[in-house]
Amino acid sequence: MNQLKPLDYKILFELMKNARVSDRKMAKILGVSQATVSRRRAKLEKEAIDGYTVIPKWKKLGYELFAITFVKIKQVAGSKEKYEDVRKRGIEWLMSQPNIVMSGACRGMGTDSFNLSFHKSYADYDEFMRNLRLEMGDLIDNVQSVLVNLSGSELLKPLHMKYLTKAK
Repeated sequence: MNQLKPLDYKILFELMKNARVSDRKMAKILGVSQATVSRRRAKLEKEAIDGYTVIPKWKKLGYELFAITFVKIKQVAGSKEKYEDVRKRGIEWLMSQPNIVMSGACRGMGTDSFNLSFHKSYADYDEFMRNLRLEMGDLIDNVQSVLVNLSGSELLKPLHMKYLTKAK
């Protein structure tokens, strides 16, 4: 991918604030033609935009918990083939879990990987963790989770991409 141009960043930031903004309105905000915005957006959609999504009000959808789960994986990969088999099995399990919205390797706190997931209730989360242990327990050394009450008064800054538009 080519390096992004300053106009590309401006378009991305406007889309992060509001993905529904029209090319016409964005052109007016940025002081360029609508054709320029449309052309740059099409290129960005191929090279730099992974998709458009909605950030819902979780409670309205029935989700009460957000879980940040850290996993320490057992050292079972004694060979490259074994490592690839373990990795493939892990990815297949992760992709079959619709509650997990992001997962990957990480370092720190004695962990190897993390999962970000949403759950409708503690019972739903408990079932999710039970299934994790039943289906992947032979590969897991330790699991730690942090639970966030999505409907509580302590959720001080809700998840949103618009905040990144002001980052330096």
